[in-house]
Amino acid sequence: MKCYLGIDVGSISTNLALLDDSLEVLEWVYLRTMGQPIGAVKKGLKILSQKVDGCEIMGAATTGSARRLVGVMIDADLVKNEIIAHAVAAAHFHPGVKTIIEIGGQDSKIIILREGIVVDFAMNTVCAAGTGSFLDHQAARLGIPIEEFGQLALKSRTRTNIAGRCTVFAESDMVHKAQLGVSTEDILNGLCEAIVRNYLNNVGKGKDIEPPIVFQGGVAANVGVLRAFERELGVELLVPKYYHVMGAIGAAILAREETKGERTTFSGLEVKDMEFMTRCFECNGCPNRCEVIETLKEKKVIDRYGDRCGKWELL
Repeated sequence: MKCYLGIDVGSISTNLALLDDSLEVLEWVYLRTMGQPIGAVKKGLKILSQKVDGCEIMGAATTGSARRLVGVMIDADLVKNEIIAHAVAAAHFHPGVKTIIEIGGQDSKIIILREGIVVDFAMNTVCAAGTGSFLDHQAARLGIPIEEFGQLALKSRTRTNIAGRCTVFAESDMVHKAQLGVSTEDILNGLCEAIVRNYLNNVGKGKDIEPPIVFQGGVAANVGVLRAFERELGVELLVPKYYHVMGAIGAAILAREETKGERTTFSGLEVKDMEFMTRCFECNGCPNRCEVIETLKEKKVIDRYGDRCGKWELL
């Protein structure tokens, strides 16, 4: 059976998806990156190798913030940015989608599609307020399992305003409201609404947000944030079944389009047993003093990047 592999490596999570030739999801893996993208990918490939049988991977693609590193690591057929990967996956499950709201561990983005084509997009800036890690931190500070965050927010009966544009301000506001006797449910709901306001006033500012709207990324699991978006936008949002691994699914779909099931450069699942490492050095060739990053496979340099002039690029 022909299969296609997509790998999405972000700052918080590493996701893998394996699709068959008809683009049905066969298996998926969701792991915490933990600052070790190489280790996370190797672990993910090991898990996949134990789950699949009789599957010949005829295409592989990578996306996410570590897409280049992982791309050279597995000899991917395609390395694509996450905007395209998420758009392709959303359009696959919901062909008429016009707006994609994606909130992950440390970034959030909006993608505008018309007739299945990406016509506009935006991402959050350096601040991670309103993302998954932000919610994790607030839940931990309140002693609430993140899995219960959304359901507790839905129990709110009194609206309360929480500052959501900055993590520091949000925490200060939450402490202040708690000291005033505001219930935890109301504080959580206020935080959900603050996240939505922050998203729409920053990432979504000036964007033509039209339904159907697909909500994906890890934060889509938080029903409190989902309902806050629906109240603010006045429409029901669509949450895909595989909302948390859509980038990987999109990469797998792109891999199929790239290879058409005929020929692949993918090194195989045996990559999980190979030794990889990265190292960096500073070039003293000119005043730019570029920091050059090297990737090594079995102690052999397979990639270099970071120099501005191309001096250190591999042919």
